[in-house]
Amino acid sequence: MMITNQKRLAAAIFSQREGRVVGIHRIWIDKDYLDDVANAVQKDDVRRLIDEGIIKARPLVGTSRSRARKASAQKSKGRRTGQGSRKGTSNSRHPRKERWMRTIRAQRRALKEMRGDKSLTPSEYRYYYRKAKGGSYRSISHMRSNMEIDGIKLGGEQ
Repeated sequence: MMITNQKRLAAAIFSQREGRVVGIHRIWIDKDYLDDVANAVQKDDVRRLIDEGIIKARPLVGTSRSRARKASAQKSKGRRTGQGSRKGTSNSRHPRKERWMRTIRAQRRALKEMRGDKSLTPSEYRYYYRKAKGGSYRSISHMRSNMEIDGIKLGGEQ
């Protein structure tokens, strides 16, 4: 039983009604009425079968974004960053320059506070500023411990 012509006609009718192309693979035909569909030769016959609900157009199926939304929510929380998910080198993900800028700015802020509350004299400030610039200190706490070794009393510690 050949119903390819009927499918083609139905696709043309649905394309006209929907205002966009409906392919023959989206056409659904009720299995119980295959004889009626096979006998429908003219476009009017196919139109009548569509109105009766024997021939229908399946809905468009898109790609669901629910999994993508879930994954992006996880990424925003900092998940999914393991070894297998990484593309760039550690330097491209956390550049050396940015790491350096973060540490040196923090150290310089701390030095300015110490100079401001008179924990450091201007000459001591300049000395430790130059040491920080040379990369002598890993962190602010490392810098403070070196100052204490040098005999500088820092405020806030009893």
